Amino acid sequence: MDFSKFLADDFDVKDWVNGAFKVAQQEAPGRADAHAATLVMKLQLFIQEVNNSIEESSIQALQNMPRVLRDIEALKQEASFLKDQMTMVKEDIKKFEQDTLQSMQVLVEIDQVKSRMQLAAEALQEADKWSTLSADIEETFKTQDVAVISSKLAAMQSSLAMLVDTPDYSEKCVQLEALKNRLEALASPQIVSTFNTLSTGETHAYTPQHVCRSVTQHYGHKRLDWEFIIYSCLIYKYVSDFSVTLQSIRKKYKFEEAPTSEVFTEDWTAFQNSVRIIATCGELLRQCGAFEQQLSNKILGKAGRFLWEGFNPRSLSGLQEGGAERRGQKNPWQEYNYLQQSSMAEYNNLLETLHTLKEKGTGNSSLLSETRSALTRLNQQANQLAFDSVFLQIKHQLCLANKPEFRGSAGLGETLNENLPTFSLSPQEYITNIGQYIMSLPLHLEPFVTQEDPALELALHTGKLPYPPEQGDDVPELENTADYWLGSIARATMQTYCDVILQIQELNPHSTKQLATDIDYLSNVMDALGLQTSRTLQNITTLLRAKPEEFRQTAKPLPRRLSSTVAAMRGIEY
Repeated sequence: MDFSKFLADDFDVKDWVNGAFKVAQQEAPGRADAHAATLVMKLQLFIQEVNNSIEESSIQALQNMPRVLRDIEALKQEASFLKDQMTMVKEDIKKFEQDTLQSMQVLVEIDQVKSRMQLAAEALQEADKWSTLSADIEETFKTQDVAVISSKLAAMQSSLAMLVDTPDYSEKCVQLEALKNRLEALASPQIVSTFNTLSTGETHAYTPQHVCRSVTQHYGHKRLDWEFIIYSCLIYKYVSDFSVTLQSIRKKYKFEEAPTSEVFTEDWTAFQNSVRIIATCGELLRQCGAFEQQLSNKILGKAGRFLWEGFNPRSLSGLQEGGAERRGQKNPWQEYNYLQQSSMAEYNNLLETLHTLKEKGTGNSSLLSETRSALTRLNQQANQLAFDSVFLQIKHQLCLANKPEFRGSAGLGETLNENLPTFSLSPQEYITNIGQYIMSLPLHLEPFVTQEDPALELALHTGKLPYPPEQGDDVPELENTADYWLGSIARATMQTYCDVILQIQELNPHSTKQLATDIDYLSNVMDALGLQTSRTLQNITTLLRAKPEEFRQTAKPLPRRLSSTVAAMRGIEY
């Protein structure tokens, strides 16, 4: 018999019994009782077998239980021992750190004493060396050996550098200068004779050879790499610190935090300070551009002679032909191109840079593109800081429009006020505060027009304000910085106002009329400043003024999502 069906999750006793008797009826009809007795016997045997298996498993588990408990107890003891060991190691490490700190302090003091002693010993050696050399120099001059004399004078020069603080330092300088003049007088006739005889072998004694030149180039290149790393890190560190300072200013004025007070206050201190910061960024951009142009002019002036007529860095044949032509024209006594000999790739990069400067002009170079980009990002942060400082009070007042107590309440006379005309309502305080604030903006933005500051003008034209004009709008303010700022703040006000309105959950008829009145007041302020009311705000006004029975027809040409939101606020089926 197959007992695996008993393990199935969907096992049904009736189905199993019916199936068993169905098979029995087919094989031996009329013997249902005998078949039932056989099934009962088999099931009893199976039950007995299962019981025996369970009993064996239980006995085995009971036998293994003490061993498991012993293992757990041993593991617990080992964990406790490990904890004690870790505590001891921690104390040892702490003690080692304290001892190491004291030892390091002693070593630092010993090293300082050692350095001072070494400097003192070197000074004494150099002083003694000066005395020895100054005593022997007269005998050396008698030999007429220019190489030996020059080497001793060089040694005296290095010794003199260590004797700066001695009382007779000026006398020694005069003495050394006199010896140099004697060496020059001694070597001049020999140098003139060498050039007159065109003796290349003798000229080697008066100039460093290629090995020395290569060593000089190597260390010069290393110094250039070092200066590049140091000054680039300095610039980026300055920009990073400037950016951190701007972030701290934002935290101080709580630009990202929700308003804690409903009182409207006009404080233009933050904006005035932000304007000064923008002017500083503009000065950085101006100096960067001037330095970049000066650098381009100097590079093109110094190295432009390596460009030949018809040079094209993207043409290999032109490069080779031009190079061969110039090699045939140059004088080897007047020109030796070490960069071309040491690194042809860097030489070609130099030629391509020179070609770009010559074609585009030094005013459009990109030699300091990374630095200019970093300063541009910094200037953008400063412009955003100034914008947020102006828009902060407007944003706080607009947040009040979503509060029930500021949306207007009809009270007991709501049924009487529903049929009153719209002109009986007056704008609420929050929107009049915003309107007066926006009307005063041209006065505070006037320095952008009247103040002749090239740095500020450059920074304002380089920076980009949020909330650009919508497509198709006529925006003459782009030609005037103050009008551009006024337009951006106005668009930010209208966009934020729309966002706040669309978050309102419910409007009764009186609140609907009051909100439409507030929007009309803001639209009148925009018209007075010569600015256009945003299409979204106009659509909201249209939907708020529509009668419930005419709402569906009014909303047809308007955006469906906006219409659905306003209908839900007014409780109109749409």
